[in-house]
Amino acid sequence: MTTALAEFSQLADMAPSDARRAIRLGRYSGHTAGLARGRLQCNLAIVPGDYAADFQAFCRNNPKPCPLAGISAPGDPAIARLGDDVDIRTDAARYNVYRFGKLEEQVTDLSALWQDDLVAFAIGCSFTFENALLRAGFAMRHIDANVTVPMYRTTLETVPAGPFGGGMVVSMRPVAEDRLEEVRAICRTFPLAHGAPVHAGDPRAIGITDLNAPDWGEPVEIRKGEVPVFWACGVTPQVAIMAAKLPLSITHAPGAMLIADVDERTAPIYPYVDN
Repeated sequence: MTTALAEFSQLADMAPSDARRAIRLGRYSGHTAGLARGRLQCNLAIVPGDYAADFQAFCRNNPKPCPLAGISAPGDPAIARLGDDVDIRTDAARYNVYRFGKLEEQVTDLSALWQDDLVAFAIGCSFTFENALLRAGFAMRHIDANVTVPMYRTTLETVPAGPFGGGMVVSMRPVAEDRLEEVRAICRTFPLAHGAPVHAGDPRAIGITDLNAPDWGEPVEIRKGEVPVFWACGVTPQVAIMAAKLPLSITHAPGAMLIADVDERTAPIYPYVDN
């Protein structure tokens, strides 16, 4: 494999380990929706060990936006259940680095920032139910347009734990109104991928004033006969981390996930998170 930059289309049919290798080598740093279909993709939240118990409690309190797929030991950049060669420091496409609640920088490698007390939390991702919806014949407009799914802050509050709290973030996908119940039924079977939508229809009901101005990602077209449908989103921990104002905290960059080896249809939620 060369070190030349890769396009999304070049990674689209790669095995998970090969896609991770391209990311690890710095060849690709874009969105990961649609890559390694059938394999679990994970949001990441990385906090100092002194705050790990509170963050774990935050995830337990909020299983819709924060369904846990795994937790590392302090200082260990691996989570064995995600794959034998997964390295938390290098294998997400991009990372956001926060200091005292402010985004300081975005990087593609955490090796220089890694500390012996850091604990990594892998959180289930909506890309899993997207694959299920694609198999059922639903279009994913952001994948078709090769853009990051639109994500929005809302007035839906999370249940706080320690310093972690704040509003829920949601992702949005247009769905034909006459197929809405089908979407709900499919997504309900994937609790590790945020489960059923939290809202459908008027975005103002959850505090979103302009669908064309997402807080993360890019807007997508909503066509005649479609309604906007909103799912709890794994970017919610980033809002909680900003509210906590920790000396150092790290997350994935929205849309740029960690690709695991495990089958997305059988991967269980971490035992201490209620379904």
